[in-house]
Amino acid sequence: MRLEELGVIGNGQFAALVDRRAALVWCCLPRFDAEPVFGTLLDPDGGEFVIGPADGRPGAAAYIENTNVLETRFETPDGEFRVIDFAPRFEQHQRAFHPSQLVRIVEPLRGTPTIRVRCSPRLGWSKAAAVATNGSNHVAYNGYSAPLRLTTDYPLAALDGSPHVLRAPVQFVLSWGAPVEEPLTPLARRFLDETIAYWRDWIKECNLPPLYQQEVIRSALALKLHCYEDTGAIVAALTTSLPEEPGSGRTWDYRYCWLRDAYYALRAFERLGHFRERERFLQYLLNLAAAAPDLDLAPLYAIDGGRVPDETILDHWSGFNGEQPVRIGNAAASQVQHDVYGELVLALAPVFFDDRFALERVPASFDLIERLATKAIAVAGQPDAGLWEMRHVNQPHTFSSLMCWVAADRMALLAKRHQPPKERHFREAATRLREEIIARAWHRGRGCLVATYDGDDIDAALLQAVTLRLFEPGDPRAAQNVDVIRGELSQNGLLRRYIRDDGFGVPGAAFLVCTFWLVEALARLGETVDARRSLEQAIKVLSPLGLMSEDCDIRTHGLQGNFPQAYSHVGLIHAAFAASPSWDDVL
Repeated sequence: MRLEELGVIGNGQFAALVDRRAALVWCCLPRFDAEPVFGTLLDPDGGEFVIGPADGRPGAAAYIENTNVLETRFETPDGEFRVIDFAPRFEQHQRAFHPSQLVRIVEPLRGTPTIRVRCSPRLGWSKAAAVATNGSNHVAYNGYSAPLRLTTDYPLAALDGSPHVLRAPVQFVLSWGAPVEEPLTPLARRFLDETIAYWRDWIKECNLPPLYQQEVIRSALALKLHCYEDTGAIVAALTTSLPEEPGSGRTWDYRYCWLRDAYYALRAFERLGHFRERERFLQYLLNLAAAAPDLDLAPLYAIDGGRVPDETILDHWSGFNGEQPVRIGNAAASQVQHDVYGELVLALAPVFFDDRFALERVPASFDLIERLATKAIAVAGQPDAGLWEMRHVNQPHTFSSLMCWVAADRMALLAKRHQPPKERHFREAATRLREEIIARAWHRGRGCLVATYDGDDIDAALLQAVTLRLFEPGDPRAAQNVDVIRGELSQNGLLRRYIRDDGFGVPGAAFLVCTFWLVEALARLGETVDARRSLEQAIKVLSPLGLMSEDCDIRTHGLQGNFPQAYSHVGLIHAAFAASPSWDDVL
């Protein structure tokens, strides 16, 4: 199985991956971090729901323009047909309608093609087959914590994969919880029309750069699928255990909310002109803070705000293309990562700078930002696992200190505007932290910032020192920092995170967001032509459907790692806005 051949659908409640056979190969219900109902992505016996031609040939997939509705077309000797896959999402009764429900519509386009349909859900990580009980127009799958029902006007006797001649459209609705109780055909068509309209309206409300519009649109749509509507959490990815590179053992469960990743996602939504995601995330964060009065925040949380499960290896799952181990839960949740305080200040501060959000400036929010900045100042320079989540040793990571400086610096700006007596304290702290970072992390011999205090390893994350304005205007070290990091970590036009043994060996894959950080840094320095050249190299790795994973093979540009990855699509959005001219320069 190749990641390039997968599409994703979802609605803010759950998501599913669909391959070119129109097979659902990954789907966790009723939410992102639940156990899989279909899991062929990680094991041939993991269950799938496939609708395809009798001879098994793959189809050609494409999204219906400006939507998260996927269409797979098949040509057979007897005719042509298409499968339309989507998760319903639209406004109903002045609120979002996003049930744990998946709709599949099969339409003949030419001739009388013969199709096969096979629905074989599994009882989560046990891989046990669900027991099917046929009704008059549905199949109930038993053994789950809630009813799972497939309602259809397709012959139930043919759901075992028997050949069936398709003469008219048929519909399938897979529902977790409340079943479908109204006429199926009008329901499926109404849901399709309203879901298409919802996504197209959402895209119309997006700001776009003049260049790279199609890439930004698809990235925006993919990013939105990572937002859990119920709580405001934003997951890092929709999958678990897809290897960063073959044979590496780097297989992680990313179906949780990393506080760091959420900041980058919120900044992307801000660039796009969407702000409700930040409003919902603020409530999510306030709930976390209420449960941790000392603000000893974990790096990641479950999407309901609870604790992430302990990391467990499932030996009875064979893994993606046989790559093991398959993991659920994530041990990084028990790590200390000091950079999260700066990223959360950056995530929340726009409320107090942007007058469009004056009504949201409640004392609790300002107090939380101040507490986060105070915490950042207190922990700056102390050993931690860092943003790359080193599992073998804690050290004083420069990126963590950079983000602690950001917290103090932006809090000083906030205080100047809203509580002037507090400005001096935070400004002095920011000045002290900047001086400490330069003194301890600027490597005179290498001519750049290095990964740890008094160390000598290069780290792509420190490209953000330029974007975040650590260097004073006119400081030549800003450009030097970018040049050295790019020179050390770039290969075939893409950047690795670092070149050092992190306990799993030396990573060989390109970490896609790093190249997008390079684009932003070059644009900040005024190197626009070079920034666009780097961006155009990076977007070559996009799948035919415009999606990206976390990593890619530097030589072949094949996608690797969890898929799709919010971080990568966020990076593309940021980079496209940074490298593109303004509309005033185009029109």
